[in-house]
Amino acid sequence: MPDQADALPHPEDITTLTSARAAIDEIDAALATLLERRAALAEAVQRLKPVRGFAGRDPERERQIAEGMAAQAPALGAERLARIMNVVIEAGLELAEERIRARS
Repeated sequence: MPDQADALPHPEDITTLTSARAAIDEIDAALATLLERRAALAEAVQRLKPVRGFAGRDPERERQIAEGMAAQAPALGAERLARIMNVVIEAGLELAEERIRARS
């Protein structure tokens, strides 16, 4: 998969507040799309797990996710990424539960 970050301007090249905010808006749009796709995949995981929802969370898997992400983004670090991913995981679980309830 090509590195999408290479297509974005480098922070050192940004010289105005407007261009900085525009670059952030581009990243936020990409994040929104990726987060929605991740939530859909998390819903598939919930469907396949023997224990669903918040009770089925796997702390070891979540730690591995944060550590793997930290290898890609070392400046953020595993601890900070774990906090971010906790929110992402919880939002995905909430959405999965809502969709499961809606189908019942």
